[in-house]
Amino acid sequence: MSVPVFEEYEPGDCACSGCVRQGRARARGLPLREGSRPAARGAHRALVLITAAGMLGSGCAGVLAPSAAADSATAGPEARASVGARVAADRPGDPEDPETDTPQGGQGPLHGLPAPGQTGGQAVLPKTTRTAIINRAKSWVAAKVPYSMTEYWSDGYRQDCSGYVSMAWGLASNEWTGSLANFGVRIDRKDLQPGDILLFHNLTDPAKGSHVTIFGGWTDYTHTYYVAYEQTKPSTRKRATPMAYWTNSSSYVAYRYKGLVGGTTTGLPAATTTTATVAATATATAAGAFYPGRSAFLPGAVNRYVAQLGRLLVERGAKSFYGQGPDPRWGEADRRATAEFQRAQGWTGAEADGTPGPDTWRRLVNGTGKDIPRAGAVRAARTPPAYPGGGSFGPGRSNPHIETLGRQLAARGFGRHSAAGPRPLWSEAVRRNVEEFQRAQGWRGGAADGIPGPETWRRLFP
Repeated sequence: MSVPVFEEYEPGDCACSGCVRQGRARARGLPLREGSRPAARGAHRALVLITAAGMLGSGCAGVLAPSAAADSATAGPEARASVGARVAADRPGDPEDPETDTPQGGQGPLHGLPAPGQTGGQAVLPKTTRTAIINRAKSWVAAKVPYSMTEYWSDGYRQDCSGYVSMAWGLASNEWTGSLANFGVRIDRKDLQPGDILLFHNLTDPAKGSHVTIFGGWTDYTHTYYVAYEQTKPSTRKRATPMAYWTNSSSYVAYRYKGLVGGTTTGLPAATTTTATVAATATATAAGAFYPGRSAFLPGAVNRYVAQLGRLLVERGAKSFYGQGPDPRWGEADRRATAEFQRAQGWTGAEADGTPGPDTWRRLVNGTGKDIPRAGAVRAARTPPAYPGGGSFGPGRSNPHIETLGRQLAARGFGRHSAAGPRPLWSEAVRRNVEEFQRAQGWRGGAADGIPGPETWRRLFP
């Protein structure tokens, strides 16, 4: 008589990932019984695994190790039929398919290093900065560290979501979603800053859906999407993610590392989460950090980068430039707002022409540099003077438009040839100043003849 299945597998009282692997190894090593067939033995082993997984409890401090067998043991018939396909796909979450399967290991020391006796957050925490946290997070993204709940990277950290956060925070141990909160202080989502985390620990079944991401900054002023650094299949990634995640969004809790230096360890007042927060926190707004090139900001351009530029400029003090708010179509309001932001950085001439270059884009996306001062915002409300026509400029001409032109050239940093200052009389000095401005726009030949046409006038007066 064959021995009952429950007598062939002895799970004990531990449900950690190591015990599960050991149990699976025992199951694979079952002897071929007399009279049994290989096919029957395969089915028999599968039954052993399913039964064993179903018997695992919560006696160990570590996380329950998820598997296809455990899914089959606890799910309904339709779910059991899809387990194999879902596990084989190993798809990372995305808007079309938000399922993210991120099983994880339990608490333990760094792999290959002596245990520091710090598990649980009872010892003095290592000090770190937001910059260090994000840079460490980026290192795994660059290395494309493969996802695994059993493997360890060269730095000793487990290659799953909680091991990734343990690494980024510089912890001296590998933690899991059930213990990471011990190392942080809970904050409101509105106070999130780069280096903070969003944590979901499923108390009823830690192996189902538990996950953690590193907050990298808001993607725009609506605060509906953020840059998430996360360890998920197939490898470490950063991407724009809806607040707080594709699934189980309402269950994610924001935490800030207790050992943080150079930043607060409690929630910031809501009133400070404006431009100052952006300047301090948008270190890696990855979804928009890529500079799309000047061609994205030319007359007639319609694209998402123009809309993003407008939103970022509004955050930095350019709201008065937009009558109905930023949109994807490049317009005069975008150029004028960009020029004002560039002048706020102390730039003049071609560096403040209203077209965002790489440095302008970087400062806007990263929240660095200076905001548009109130004086600039007030100036935006003033209607620029209308172009008086080409007949107002040239040899022998004298009128107030020439003096207005000279003043604006000097304000934009193109008045060096007029030693006596702006005057209502046309002169060679005025022509050379206009020519320099036109060349700063990249124009040559007849387009840079020193006589202001409608486009020269429009660019001079943002």
